[in-house]
Amino acid sequence: MPLKLLFICAKNRLRSPTAEQLFADWPGVETASAGINHDADTPVCPELLAWADLVLVMQRVHRSKLTRKFKAQLSNKRVVCLDIPDDYEFMDPALIALLNTKVQRFLPPR
Repeated sequence: MPLKLLFICAKNRLRSPTAEQLFADWPGVETASAGINHDADTPVCPELLAWADLVLVMQRVHRSKLTRKFKAQLSNKRVVCLDIPDDYEFMDPALIALLNTKVQRFLPPR
């Protein structure tokens, strides 16, 4: 059964879609991404949270908003903050390197 990773940033336009795409082909992993802001391209919803085995947020503010909006859905979920600031473009090589460093410890071995 694959590990289901949900990546969350503010608007689901740069960081979380990069992470979703970067790890989409990792063996034993399924990925999705969403944004916590009201104007996100794909907003976080209870169904996505129910689907996820592990929720990875880019910044602490995202974890705070997520907890406020979806406290009941997070009762048995692990939420990890990656501490990745909003300083990168989609598929930015520096962002990819940072994601590889911070996320691989949560992934099954290749």
